[in-house]
This record gives sequence, structure tokens and C-alpha cells, in this order.
Amino acid sequence: MATGSRTLWKGAITFGLVHIPVGLHTAATEQGVDFDWLDKRSMDPVGYKRINKKTGKEITKENIVKGVQYDDGKYVIISPDEIEAVFPKTTQTIEIERFIDAAELPFIFLERPYYVAPINKADKVYALLREALADTGKIALAKVVIATKQHLAVLVPSGAALVLNLLRWGDEVKTLDSLDLPAAGRKSISAAELKMAKQLISEMSGKWDPEDFKDEFRHQVMKLVDKKVKAGKTETVIQPEEEAPESANVIDLTALLQRSLKGGAKSDSKAPAKAAAKKAPAKKAAAKKTAPQKKAA
Repeated sequence: MATGSRTLWKGAITFGLVHIPVGLHTAATEQGVDFDWLDKRSMDPVGYKRINKKTGKEITKENIVKGVQYDDGKYVIISPDEIEAVFPKTTQTIEIERFIDAAELPFIFLERPYYVAPINKADKVYALLREALADTGKIALAKVVIATKQHLAVLVPSGAALVLNLLRWGDEVKTLDSLDLPAAGRKSISAAELKMAKQLISEMSGKWDPEDFKDEFRHQVMKLVDKKVKAGKTETVIQPEEEAPESANVIDLTALLQRSLKGGAKSDSKAPAKAAAKKAPAKKAAAKKTAPQKKAA
């Protein structure tokens, strides 16, 4: 449940003058089998090295630049300052752009879900948005910046929770133009064939229960792991120490929420936002990148 999990991000849902302080919580986990690479001589983890692919020699971080390939073998070099200039600004808001009918959004755009939970005594206004969406059959299209990356997202009421599902951008979903598909309509299908297909669908219909469907490969591998653990066939791997990331400051938007619910003027709502921002300036810290462990498919 969202309330029992670690908060990944804190900010606010905003639309009009309404601000709803919320936190994001992971709503899904990757359950595949994760095979790490280990050195069989010492059982040490195996990671990546920065290797010049032409010479085969390792190079230092200082000699690496970032390039974007625009043609075969041709690159444009982008400097760190140029990258920083176009980076999306962290606003700590889920900014609703518009409301659409739930049926309008194709499933193909859905990418990653997060539970959204109220914080800072925002329960009432959170519930108000949730129930209003449920009653109208609408969902909210929004933009949000998470970990320096801007996402298109949708807020969907789901039982007692609001779910924020990150979406693929429009140009990330391929069109059907390259596919050889049968024409829409029933010209190539007989009435008898359609009737039998519908009958089969009816006979195989049932209730949605996620417990009915398991990753059989993962379960079989984990049974094997459990069997080997019980037999004492294990190895000890000492992981290299990693530095804990510095936590980001969070702006308290409770005062903004109270003013918004009272219908305060837009000019009034801007002033406290700036004051709050001055109270809690964002700390700039260069995050140290650790070499990721190499995975085997």
C-alpha cells in the first residue's frame, strides 16, 4: 500500500488555484530473475569499465564527452553547459493540463504507475479530486518532472487511491502504417464465424484476478535457489560500498492549499510561492555515478 512504502517524490497536484500536497510511491515492482555477473575466481561483482572501442584501452572520465549521432558515424558534441541549459526545471508539481474521458486514452501509451498519497493534511481536497474524477468518468493529463526528466502523465482514480501513470510521448508510439493489417469491418468474416467466436469468448470469460497469473519462469528459478540455499550450496559476495544520495529539500505547500480553497486571487497565490521558494533554496550537489553491475540476459 502507498502509505506503508517509501516516498519517492514529494510535491503537489495543481490545477487552477488548487494545490494538493502529495507524495509518490512505487505501484509496481520488477519481478523477473536478476542474474548478476560474478568473477568465479573470487566471487566479486563484475561491473562496466570505460573502454575506447577502437583501441580497447580504458580511459578516464575527464576524457569523455557526450555526442548525439545525426548520421552514420557523424556526431554533434553537446557540452555539459548546453545540456544543463535545456534540462527541464524541477517544479515539484504534477501540473494538470486538461481533463479527458477515460476511454479516450489508448492502453499503448501507459508506461509506469505510481500511487499518489496526500501529505500535509491534504486528505479532504485529495478525496475531492478523486471523487470528482470518478463521478465524471474523467482522467487528468498532466506534466511532471521526476529525477530531472519531464514526463507526460495521467491521474486516474482507482478505488481509494489516485494513480499517476507515466505516459509515452506521442512521437514514441509507432503508427500502424508499416503493418499489413486486414481492413476494419466484417466483410471477410461470415455471420456464423462471428457467432462462434463470440460464443467461445463468452465461455472463456471470467473475473479479473491478478493472483491467477504468475511468472512461472521466475517461480521455478526461485524454487531452485531455495533448494540450493537449504543444501548449503551458496557463495558470499561482498558488495563495494556506495555513498548515500543527498536528500532534496521539499517546499511546504499547505499554506498555498488553504489560500486556493478560499478562492484567493492569482496575484495573491504567487507571492507565497516565491517566499516559500526563498526559504528552501534547492541545494546543488554533483551526484557521484557508480559503475552499474553488468547483467546477463
